[in-house]
Amino acid sequence: MDVPQLTVLVVDDERPVLDELVFLLGRDERIGRVRAANSGAEALRQLDAGDIDVAFLDVAMPGLTGLDIARILGKFKSPPKVVFVTAHDDHAVDAFELNAVDYLLKPIREDRLRESVRRALEVSGSAPASAEDSIAVELGGITRFVSRSQVVYAEAQGDYVRLFTVVGDNHLVRIPIGTLAADWAAAGFVRVHRSHLVGLAHIREFQMQGGRCSILVTTGTKDVEIQVARRHTRELRDLLHARAL
Repeated sequence: MDVPQLTVLVVDDERPVLDELVFLLGRDERIGRVRAANSGAEALRQLDAGDIDVAFLDVAMPGLTGLDIARILGKFKSPPKVVFVTAHDDHAVDAFELNAVDYLLKPIREDRLRESVRRALEVSGSAPASAEDSIAVELGGITRFVSRSQVVYAEAQGDYVRLFTVVGDNHLVRIPIGTLAADWAAAGFVRVHRSHLVGLAHIREFQMQGGRCSILVTTGTKDVEIQVARRHTRELRDLLHARAL
């Protein structure tokens, strides 16, 4: 089977980092050509040619930053995939909103860089994931993007929300549950309690006992019972019945 050959552009104003990324990417058999730019302005000149498949952008640079470049690329008819590279993790939400394929923290490890290339190849030929389809989470100091379809339920923890997934993972994200409920309502997530938001597709049982309602969901191999507030009971029951028709 032919190995796809990507053309990538590396953008970083720090020469040692730029050289290291060019070297490591050049070792990847899936990459045919590596270009380099040490400023945002130079990056845009190269990107304007339209033959770049993936752009590795340093977030913080003088003048045009990596975030600025990504916003400009968003207006291209066929933009390249974007991977952000940074020494800090405080721009993860921005990266998420700009449809980044990945978010790499310096110093760069070659195995993580290869993973970024894999992700870029995985989404090639498909529409970029939007903020409505995935959410940025932190795991071991690495920012990753979890598909909304993998989230079973969310539990409020102050100004944060903990997401529980079908494979049993859980992730703490900095977003109020009310905001998440509004953003995900159209995707079949419903507020069942002031502390819980649940994906309708993941509800296995609807129970009424002694006038109180609860639902059963599964995350990983664990069954979880979630109480439903009285004011949400009728709406949830109607939604489940409608879904079953």
